Amino acid sequence: MRAFTPPDCSIARAELRAMLLSAGWAPDIIDDAELAFHELYINAWQHAGSLAPPVLVSLRPAVLRVSVCDDCPNLPESRPSADPYALSGRGLHLVRALTHRFGVDPVKTGKVTWFELDAAA
Repeated sequence: MRAFTPPDCSIARAELRAMLLSAGWAPDIIDDAELAFHELYINAWQHAGSLAPPVLVSLRPAVLRVSVCDDCPNLPESRPSADPYALSGRGLHLVRALTHRFGVDPVKTGKVTWFELDAAA
């Protein structure tokens, strides 16, 4: 059975923010990282049915990589730019626009959707 209320990712978002602040990252890049993370997390819940998607955060000196896993093998469809009046469908466009690199890797149990941000953008 699927939950109708999205999972709470506020703790993970706060931890991501704290990690980047302590590493001295610029506030605008931190905001982009939080929004991109939130989009991937909610997509894993909404489109893949993951109730609590696993998240992996890797912070190297100049590169942040955030990965969100789900159990659905279906890869996101490439769509033309989203209708600005649609209620949904802009999440991955936002992730692409906010990050330096973005991708989806199929794995045995589903897929891993990830993004990377550079510290000195």
